[in-house]
Amino acid sequence: MPKRKTISREPSLDGRLALITGANRGIGLAIARALAREGCNLVITARDQRALAKACTELEDLQPKKGIVLAQACDVRSPDSVDYLLTFIRGLRHPLDILINNAGIGHPNRNVVELPYPTWMEVLDTNLNGLFLVTQAALAVMKSGSTIVNNLSIAAERIFPGSAAYNASKHGALGFTNTLREELRPKGIRVIALMPGATDTDIWNSLWPKAPRQKMMSAETVARTVVSALLLPQNTTTEKIVVVPSVGTL
Repeated sequence: MPKRKTISREPSLDGRLALITGANRGIGLAIARALAREGCNLVITARDQRALAKACTELEDLQPKKGIVLAQACDVRSPDSVDYLLTFIRGLRHPLDILINNAGIGHPNRNVVELPYPTWMEVLDTNLNGLFLVTQAALAVMKSGSTIVNNLSIAAERIFPGSAAYNASKHGALGFTNTLREELRPKGIRVIALMPGATDTDIWNSLWPKAPRQKMMSAETVARTVVSALLLPQNTTTEKIVVVPSVGTL
């Protein structure tokens, strides 16, 4: 008998369900826009309900097939808020295919001796504890073939004086991400550490108000890189994505 021809299909994100935290602005919103254009169904979340509603309207217009775009306010620092978010997602009766852990904050440049403890705790609570809470809850609705992308920043490997809480949170988040990858590898769930360099977003208003924004990447550049990684075949090993400005370091 003649052999059947195997039809190879290009990888597609069309119809997949993605959850993006911190999706009301910056890199999170840019990734949401890029995924919407790819035909993803989206659940976007952040603390600012008004900004979420505005983003939701924009994303609906970007989808080629007018799929699902839902906004649900969530404080990633709160176990109760995260549980409510995942109850909301379970109600969609669709496995979560993509998790983008993007929610994060910075803090004013302060040496350790000057850094207020409440600031330290707020940054660690958002950037590290929130990452853990959302990931742990989301795993209950993720299956083989899913992907988790944790937005960490190059501060996960580099040291920036005056940013002790931010550096500590991102270094810790990288350790968590690397551990998570090894735990989920047998289950067929990919875990990617996204480590962008200086990107022109609002976080610089607290980290470094006078930062030279003209030397930075756009959030859209980072988002395109994320989409490219998500479109790679499932058996492709992609553990870390480092994206840096072409003009060099700041």
